[in-house]
Amino acid sequence: MERNLIVTATATKTDGTNILPTNNSLQQDKTAEPMGSNPSADSPAVGKLQDKLAKDLVRIFKLLSDETRLRILYSLSQAEELHVRALCELLQLSQPAVSHHLGMLRNAGIVDPRRDGKHNFYRILPGNFERLLMLVFDGIPESEQAIRFGDLDLSQHRPQQPR
Repeated sequence: MERNLIVTATATKTDGTNILPTNNSLQQDKTAEPMGSNPSADSPAVGKLQDKLAKDLVRIFKLLSDETRLRILYSLSQAEELHVRALCELLQLSQPAVSHHLGMLRNAGIVDPRRDGKHNFYRILPGNFERLLMLVFDGIPESEQAIRFGDLDLSQHRPQQPR
């Protein structure tokens, strides 16, 4: 069974400026486990997995709850990679502030640095951010689910199975 994740995100500040791009779509395919291959709900492994998943999601949502880090991710999503100084200019922030946030994103495995002499360039690691979003919707039984936070919509669409 194929699973498609489509994320549409629109977020604006009260002054009308965009935090995230409008009509941003992200798709990830995932092959589902065969029916009956998952442990039963009363299995100790399921409880541990859910605890770990919950902790991982809390950690990642805390990381992504910062406007500066979201702006960095948006900027990096619009370019193959960016120099730290370019990010400072785009965000109108100091180099130490931008480097601090990039370090947090790097430690979480979301961005990857590339050093060229004395210069550091950053890019989003392909697949990692999409996999994080898949965790949010993992195990949802309905054919379509959506989570709405104000102007931000996260939704998962699965193709209909032929009958």
